[in-house]
Amino acid sequence: MHSRPQRLLGEALEFSCINHPSKTAAIFKEKEYSYSEITKYAKNLAFHLVNAGIEKGDRIAIYMNNSWQSIVSIYGITLAGGVFLVINPQTKANKLNYILKDSGSKVVISGGNLQSELKLAIEGLNDIKEIILTEWELHTHNSAFEFTNFEEIISKSEIVNLPSIIPNDLAALIYTSGSTGFPKGVMMTHQSMVFTSWSLIEYLRMTENERIMLVLPLAFDYGLYQLIMSVTVGGTLLIEQSFSFPPTIFRQIEALKPTIFPGVPSIYAVMIAMHKKTGITFDSIKKVTNTAAALPEEFVADLKKIFPNALIFKMYGLTECKRVCYLEPELNDEKPNSVGKAIPGTEVFLLSPEGNLVGPGETGILHVRGPHVMAGYWNNEELSNKMLKPGLIPGERILCAHDLFKMDEEGFLYFLGRNDDIIKTRGEKVSPVEVENIIYKIDGIKEVVVLGIPDVILGESIIAFVTTHDHRTIIEREIQRECMAQLEPFMVPQKIIILSEMPKSSNGKFDKSELKKLLNQ
Repeated sequence: MHSRPQRLLGEALEFSCINHPSKTAAIFKEKEYSYSEITKYAKNLAFHLVNAGIEKGDRIAIYMNNSWQSIVSIYGITLAGGVFLVINPQTKANKLNYILKDSGSKVVISGGNLQSELKLAIEGLNDIKEIILTEWELHTHNSAFEFTNFEEIISKSEIVNLPSIIPNDLAALIYTSGSTGFPKGVMMTHQSMVFTSWSLIEYLRMTENERIMLVLPLAFDYGLYQLIMSVTVGGTLLIEQSFSFPPTIFRQIEALKPTIFPGVPSIYAVMIAMHKKTGITFDSIKKVTNTAAALPEEFVADLKKIFPNALIFKMYGLTECKRVCYLEPELNDEKPNSVGKAIPGTEVFLLSPEGNLVGPGETGILHVRGPHVMAGYWNNEELSNKMLKPGLIPGERILCAHDLFKMDEEGFLYFLGRNDDIIKTRGEKVSPVEVENIIYKIDGIKEVVVLGIPDVILGESIIAFVTTHDHRTIIEREIQRECMAQLEPFMVPQKIIILSEMPKSSNGKFDKSELKKLLNQ
């Protein structure tokens, strides 16, 4: 067995390949891929990238659906010393263009099925040297870009020296919605990602026998870490593209017998509705995890019926440090509304706005300490300084989550609300500004305010308040249609309310508290 300590992200794959070469690392569309196959493909991709002139620290974007190729891409980039960023396949061209430009990506690895958005997004991007496609069908006359075939690259071994990487080097940029309407790239080093994966593995009590069902996008850090944890323990990842067709997923659970099912409340709401109709249960699953939005207390009892043999883990986190805390499943009934305590190897505390520690039961702003905290936001010193504050040791930086919590006498945390305007819906972060900007482009629109309203299933549902010029009649459907054309599905408002006048405060700002009152009338 391989016993050298893991320091770099890519070493997990190499170690699992040495320890279990013929074991199935991933199953995708009924085809099994062993650790030795995935490792060979990832190394061949790494050799190709280095041969093509990729240097340590260069950013490489992955824009594709969850697949075995995504796994090869993530680990291939890592082994080549590159910094990977996984972009949600639902991302439209304008936002894709922004992320590629902001990150300065040199290479894009994508699926041919996304070529129409990709073609629009890459116009005018001079940093991109190569586009690697998994379905070889992009007929392009754009000579500025070199297009290469993914399958061809991974089947050839052009061995070259891979760069020397240390744990402080950047491993990934994880793009997350920002309050300015532009996504921001969270910088994660090898050290922080390796530390985090082992902390999660420890409290989730994971072993090499795990079979993890992945229905969450790899662009979402919650989805990404399912892959990282599975590879690190030498488990098997069961890859699904999404939870869009629940009956298919249920059949896959029956057939593939996963032991871990990670989800978000909107997924569990669908499962609970199905259970009430048909009585479905899944006996193979031993652990159910939830994050992204609080799991309503009433869900837990139903989940215990659907997953009779499972421990249910309630967790809370933010992309800037991956995970903050978790509740031991045995305490679900005792502490029904708590999100638990800090993950192993980290520390949390609550401070008042003035920076003083608050006592048990008092509201405070969450601060997080540990090796899992991001290095900052890519190209955004100002925003980094807003989130990273001087720490307890000179030179240390701790994460200020800007979220409101209280803590009980025993140190258990209770989430009270978000301090910023970011809406968390279906496990995704949505910037109200981004949605507002799209609605503002519609002819005749005067003012727009987008708010998140607590929702048991979605976490928050998105409501758009709109006024029009000269009281023009714009129908809600028209706004919804435009949002659906321009935004990812989870960003489309659930409800559009057209007002004759937008309430404003004395300083001329839109009065969001008045708008919330309108909803309660």
